[in-house]
Amino acid sequence: MNKKQLPSKSIYSYITGRISASVSEGRTRKGSITVEAALAVPIFFLAVVSLLYLMEMTAIRTAVRSGLQYAGKEAAEEAYMLTAVLPARLEDDVVHAAGAERLDRSIVEGGSGGIRCGDSRMSSRTGIGELEVTYQIRLPIPMFGVPPVTCREKMRIKAWVGYEKPGFEKDDEKTVYVTETGLVYHKDYHCTYLELSIHMVQPEEVEGLRNTGGGKYYPCERCMGHGKRGVYITDSGDRYHSSLSCSGLKRTVYAVPMSEVVGKGACSRCGR
Repeated sequence: MNKKQLPSKSIYSYITGRISASVSEGRTRKGSITVEAALAVPIFFLAVVSLLYLMEMTAIRTAVRSGLQYAGKEAAEEAYMLTAVLPARLEDDVVHAAGAERLDRSIVEGGSGGIRCGDSRMSSRTGIGELEVTYQIRLPIPMFGVPPVTCREKMRIKAWVGYEKPGFEKDDEKTVYVTETGLVYHKDYHCTYLELSIHMVQPEEVEGLRNTGGGKYYPCERCMGHGKRGVYITDSGDRYHSSLSCSGLKRTVYAVPMSEVVGKGACSRCGR
């Protein structure tokens, strides 16, 4: 009976080689997963933060736009007394409508104090106002030195000053306009003598300002002209006022037939 001799080569070295290769491959895979996680996780969180900031920016824009609409409505209602836009009043109305506390804890630079309406205007002739509010948004990447982003919202309003009904004038008589204490009559309802162009200035600036006739401005005898935030002047007046409700800033205009202004002269601007 023949005896077969088994191979004398040990198989342990082969098994050991396979185990070493498997362990080395596992470590490589674990290392690659760690590197991928280290790269993917920050990018993921940056995307989440960016999405949250976009949502916050949209919410702030909606709130400011709603506040500007509220401020525009208030300005249009008050235009029959004051055909002018006061930036400080607009800013207060926008902040009130949007919420001062909401703006203070938002990403708006300066909070509620960062709302600016200095570029808003209203035409005293047409009654059309161009309202504009600007503010800045802080970005979530201050380490790169990126400055705040400036945002603007605009809208147009029409002053609620009424209208002249067709057929009000008779065919044989012309309508003119007079004031309670005026000595002249006006043919144009939008004469600059009837529509006061009111501006708000700082008290320290009044001394160096002059009206259209080159005259200086003096304190109003009614309101004394001492304003805390600012005083109000007109282009053709010679007084500065501390309150918009001062009677010196108001004009009560009446539309009357030409036959009722006997004794009054024609306005030097519109009565020619």
